[in-house]
Amino acid sequence: MQANNAVPTVKRRLIAMVYEILLALAALFLPFLVFEIATKASHTPLVEHMRQFLAFLILGAYFIHQWTRKGQTLAMQTWRIKLVQPGQVHLPIRTAALRYLLCWLWILPGIVVAYLGDLSNKHKLYALLASVFLWSLTAFLDKDRQFLHDRIAGTRLVQLPKPEKKAAKAA
Repeated sequence: MQANNAVPTVKRRLIAMVYEILLALAALFLPFLVFEIATKASHTPLVEHMRQFLAFLILGAYFIHQWTRKGQTLAMQTWRIKLVQPGQVHLPIRTAALRYLLCWLWILPGIVVAYLGDLSNKHKLYALLASVFLWSLTAFLDKDRQFLHDRIAGTRLVQLPKPEKKAAKAA
């Protein structure tokens, strides 16, 4: 399937992102199970930071692998969205790693506000949701409707066409 120049709608990308979160939780399940057993489910500050770093590494490995392999995660395949870099057949690993790091800007402002503001759990969630909402608006500031992290990384999300319907076999 070839990518065309159509840009998926912001709504479509955000819906795909919700699906992506569910898949990410599944990818984290087994490594976290092993980690929790190994640390006896401790909640010391060191173990909490190790848990966060483990999530960062596992998610990075997943996304970078999928983006460099065929430009799509499972959620992106479902929603027919592909990550491309103009002039490249496959996304280079450095570009995928840069994009992964930049994607954390979706929630980093919310995390900083939650940490510095010493917010309640409910208000931390609001801070994260506000951060995601505000970052999604960056697509409307771009003439090609790309998010800011894609613009910085030199990547683009494109909408793939619907697959051709297979002709019914004649009996």
